[in-house]
Amino acid sequence: MPPSKDYLASPTDIVADPARLREQFMTDGLDRDALAADPIDQFQLWYQQAIDARLPEPNAMSLATVDADGQPSLRTVLLKLYDADGFVFFTNYESRKARQMDGNDRVALLFPWVALARQVKILGRAARIPTRESLKYFATRPRGSRSGACSSPESRCISSRSLLEEKVAEMKRRFGDGEIPLPHFWGGYRVAPESIEFWQGRESRLHDRFRYTRADGSWRVERLAP
Repeated sequence: MPPSKDYLASPTDIVADPARLREQFMTDGLDRDALAADPIDQFQLWYQQAIDARLPEPNAMSLATVDADGQPSLRTVLLKLYDADGFVFFTNYESRKARQMDGNDRVALLFPWVALARQVKILGRAARIPTRESLKYFATRPRGSRSGACSSPESRCISSRSLLEEKVAEMKRRFGDGEIPLPHFWGGYRVAPESIEFWQGRESRLHDRFRYTRADGSWRVERLAP
């Protein structure tokens, strides 16, 4: 595996036309010889192109988990960084998704870059990242986001929105202009990929699909039928 290198999920100043890119990508397709040897490098290329096209929330990804009864659950979370070890997002450790991941670490991620006729599908295992890494990210969040993370009992039933607003007001009274500490119930998960599929739309439903799968410490690449 290559050395770990963090990629932040942030936009650039380059602007491209999504419609023209979509047409170009669908015409050019995806060829095996053009793929990077490592799927993280391939993801970086596609992700940067999604950013350059100014797609809304290019770092938005669907996260699928399964509960103890085998019932799947799906929601959208935001990719905050990624590296050779996987894809990182943050959440409340007492939320429904966190409880499900702690009970069954097998998850799926999907980046639905529909405007570019592209998808990236990831299967892997989720694990909590070290507290020091969560603290480092938490410190970069806007103050309002930090207050919200501390105030919301995510996924729990609440009587009204005013309850949340009261908790945020309490946070303001408690900490004033001082530092808001990282709550013990909040932090990140890293999804370590076991397979990553790159899906490129083509005309007449003859899409290009390539799947990277871990095999003996390296990646095997296979073409899948559309």
